[in-house]
Amino acid sequence: MQLSDLTFGLPEREQLERYRIWDSYFTPSHGHPGNDGYSGIIAEMDRAKRAALELGRFEKLCFFPHVGIGTTSDSALEKLLREKPELILKSFEHWPEKMLGMIQLNANDKSASLDALDRWLRDGPMCGVYFPGGGPGALCCTHPNFPPLVERIAELGGVIMQHTWFVTGGKPKPGMSTPSELVELAIKFPEYAFVCAHAGGEWEKGIRAVADYPNILVETSGFDATAGFIEMAVRELGPERIIFGSHLPSRSLGTELSKVTAAVIDESAKFQILGENFRRLLGESTR
Repeated sequence: MQLSDLTFGLPEREQLERYRIWDSYFTPSHGHPGNDGYSGIIAEMDRAKRAALELGRFEKLCFFPHVGIGTTSDSALEKLLREKPELILKSFEHWPEKMLGMIQLNANDKSASLDALDRWLRDGPMCGVYFPGGGPGALCCTHPNFPPLVERIAELGGVIMQHTWFVTGGKPKPGMSTPSELVELAIKFPEYAFVCAHAGGEWEKGIRAVADYPNILVETSGFDATAGFIEMAVRELGPERIIFGSHLPSRSLGTELSKVTAAVIDESAKFQILGENFRRLLGESTR
């Protein structure tokens, strides 16, 4: 047997392909994109290739590029992305059949964010937005700047991913958002879906916070794998309100994918979580 034939405890490749895995939380842009705006992302993509494409057999991966509206503290990079927006598309060109994108928005700068929505969501090729939980672009989602942005995103049919985390002892930074704060925003838009990234980190508390609000889905990545997470989420929310994220390459394939594939849930629920639900949010066919 060759090393390339090993599955490292994961389901067989044929089964992974049947799942049609669409990863909603691919993070090559967690690292610095590079002084040219893209080489760092591409290097991280290549680092994740073995896990995501060869072992995991992912069909699509969604990441969150910076677009020059103040979501990084690197002023030279921000200027470069504004002056040469074509650089942002380099990562899509690297894996043209695999990549999806949600732009990082800076809710502190409502005007620039609205302009970015027109440039990247209305005119393509992005499918949604990511509101970060850290860095200069972070702003708590209960802030009055959010409703106008959500209204425009809804008009354009984009997906909203909000970084959320419960921190023991309280939030260390005011720009962070918790699942409970996302609930406050989601109540104002009951017909629009929101994705609660990382299920709030402390997932038992996060699941309980959003359980009564059917327009909030939880995303699976970012915290250490612990027994019972997916089972509780399916029990309390239903499998249709959970979407898979890998957090590759800053998390491991085994940690993140096995949260779902090894869970004691119906096989049909695994299909929903690993791909069908995200495709539905994007308006794609679920099969």
